[in-house]
This record gives sequence, structure tokens and C-alpha cells, in this order.
Amino acid sequence: MHEKRFNPEHLERLDSPERRQALPPEKLLQSLDLKPEDTVLDLGAGTGYFAIPAAKIVENTVYALDVQPKMLETLQSRVEQAGVKNVELLQGPIEHIPMNGEAVNHVIASLVLHEVEPLEQGVREIHRVLKPQGTCMCLEWEKKETEQGPPLHHRIASSDLEQVLEENGFQIKHRSSPTSSHYLVVAQKL
Repeated sequence: MHEKRFNPEHLERLDSPERRQALPPEKLLQSLDLKPEDTVLDLGAGTGYFAIPAAKIVENTVYALDVQPKMLETLQSRVEQAGVKNVELLQGPIEHIPMNGEAVNHVIASLVLHEVEPLEQGVREIHRVLKPQGTCMCLEWEKKETEQGPPLHHRIASSDLEQVLEENGFQIKHRSSPTSSHYLVVAQKL
């Protein structure tokens, strides 16, 4: 496991009540305007924080990608508990997404892009798997000291992420700050 990757030993943090209150997945997913016929890819899906709510909105497939087998085992169990039938698990890194090009309408990259090495490669992969005019929702930690989250030197400033997205074929459609510690950027493939 490279030093930027989330340690699966701390997976209880991914579903804490505090996180759900500060960053409600159903509300944040509204920024993607999901339709029943859409196909979604959740990068670094972890415990299914976004994949499961997305699967309750769309009727098509929600692909849940994670590099950690332990995360995928937990996610499989959570999917079964939730009774959703349209989540497909994928194992692999964001830098080399194991999917064909132009396969999904939307990508969710929640609190995971700061782990990607190099970031540009991950963004190119997101662009590759998105259908024309597809959108990507990027939720990240602000590049400032906070009580929780990754070390400051792992974080990506919102302006830097927007620049990398624009340099790799995206147009920024929406930006907001759901909390004082996080920012949300929605980008559309040009």
C-alpha cells in the first residue's frame, strides 16, 4: 500500500454519523443530476458511501472501484444489506481503471484524488471512461490544516484540481464548499 492510500483498518471513519451529517451523500449526489438510465462509476468506493445511494437512484449499473480487497469485501456485504442489485464491484487503481472507454455517464471521486499518483494520470483515466458530456463529481479536502483528514502535503488545493481538470479535457460546471474542510467540484467532459 503506498503511503497516500487510506488504511482499511480505519474504515469505520468512512461511515461515521458525523461524516454523514456534514457530507450527506444523497444531497451531494444531487449535483450530478442522476437519471434512472445513467451508469455511474464510484472511484475509491470504500464502504459504498456514495455507490449505494447512487444505486438507489439509477436503474443502470453503478460500478464501485477500489484498490483494496478488504474494502471490496466490506462493500459487498453492505450492498447485500442494502438490497441493491445494480452495484458491480471492480478492483484496481484509479490510475488504470479496468473499464472500456466511454463506459459511464458519471464518475464520483470522493476524498480519493489526493491518493492518486500522478493526479494527471487519474484525471486522464476519468476522462477516458466518461461518455461524451459525462460529469465527474470531485469531493476533496481543502489544502489547510484540519483535525481530520490526510496530511496537508497530500491534499490538493481546489484551484490546482480545477486546473488539472481543465488541462485534461474538462469544463468546470459547479464548485461549492459543503463544509469548511471540504470542496466540491463538478466537471463535464468536453
